[in-house]
Amino acid sequence: MSAAYGKCYDPSGARYGVPTFPWKYAPSDERYATRRQLRARGLRPGGQPVAAQVMRINRRSGTVRVAYLYRIDLALPVRPMTSRKWGALALAMLARQTCPVCKVTYSYCLPRSLGCCVLCAYPNTPSPNGS
Repeated sequence: MSAAYGKCYDPSGARYGVPTFPWKYAPSDERYATRRQLRARGLRPGGQPVAAQVMRINRRSGTVRVAYLYRIDLALPVRPMTSRKWGALALAMLARQTCPVCKVTYSYCLPRSLGCCVLCAYPNTPSPNGS
């Protein structure tokens, strides 16, 4: 057993407060799931506390990565999207695709690092074809 495995194995929860398992060694039964696994099943945590965690320690840097696990039997169904939510999402995406300088709407999200489209950010740059 490696030292990293020993630090991450605490099924009783005495050391970390919640049952802790090493990466890829979580219980295989259908008790726990991560947020992504719950979402794939059409569920959400629904305000329940963290039931367990999966821990991984990077051997080079010593940093700890943790994935929280929630109980599937206490999970609630995902709230359905309403027409108002769809509209708000569409307006938010439109704002991310519209240049605030030239008001042109692109088919992709503009880079936040520039704050505007590439053409407005670099107006004096010659085009690649030489014209």
